[in-house]
Amino acid sequence: MTSIIVDPRVSDDERRTALYSGDLFVHTASPAVREFVAFTRGMVEEAFRGHDPETAQYDMDVETYAGVLAALKPAFIHHPESKRHLCAILTEHGCDPELTYFDVPRLRTSTSDDYLTTGIAYAFHPHRDTWYSAPMMQVNWWLPIYDVTPDNVVAFHPAYFDRPVKNGSEHYNYYQWNRDSRALAASQIGVDTREQPKPEEHIDLDPQIRPVPPVGGMMVFSGAQLHSSVPNNSGRTRISVDFRTVHRADVESGTGTPNVDSHCTGTTMRDYLRVSDLERLPAETVAPYDRGVPEELLRYAVYSG
Repeated sequence: MTSIIVDPRVSDDERRTALYSGDLFVHTASPAVREFVAFTRGMVEEAFRGHDPETAQYDMDVETYAGVLAALKPAFIHHPESKRHLCAILTEHGCDPELTYFDVPRLRTSTSDDYLTTGIAYAFHPHRDTWYSAPMMQVNWWLPIYDVTPDNVVAFHPAYFDRPVKNGSEHYNYYQWNRDSRALAASQIGVDTREQPKPEEHIDLDPQIRPVPPVGGMMVFSGAQLHSSVPNNSGRTRISVDFRTVHRADVESGTGTPNVDSHCTGTTMRDYLRVSDLERLPAETVAPYDRGVPEELLRYAVYSG
């Protein structure tokens, strides 16, 4: 049974154990998150040059809008301040800086009324991150940059947490995605032709959970949670940031959520950086997660953006 835990006072070890069991955490206020939001808003508002980022879709043709995101998103991902803010957030929330590793933050834009739902603003079908080569011990952190509502957030489908879903993950290799598909995002307007793991059976979307954290707060969940983008009918673009973490001891011991249906190859873990010094996970720590990967794909193991 999935529990929603609001403003928990637990250690990081206790948090990870609960997340691996299917619980969802919601934090309502965080000084470090508020600072990150202010930084992110600055970049977003500069990119849209006077347009309100939440309503810019009504002022711009879709190709121009996609072009703004194509420049903004990688600039945000790789800005040194983005990494600094993530380190501050994780430290503030009790993560051990020597054992916690994070990937770069992703800026997400969910436009309203099907304006742009492909490519650079992809609207995700029900999925687990573990179908996309994420490790079973991955923890996801999600935070809104502007106010969100139940009409434009992320939905969780807890009935499937420990229930297998037939899906196409056996065809997905993270390194092949880096090589062939990631750079095509901005060109996928109208129809997204990139092959991605999807459910291959009917999904009952209800019951579903739609946490609505306030600006300055965030939600935390297992990468193995089945979740999806809520069809945005709010009239405003939802702008959010998410990033992911792993704990080195869990990686080394294989501790995480049980794998019920993920069959992909490769791993995202070479992208992760240590909170204390931005060093990557040691190669020997990641190597066991690459069994069966063709040698020629290993050169694409790190996302260079």
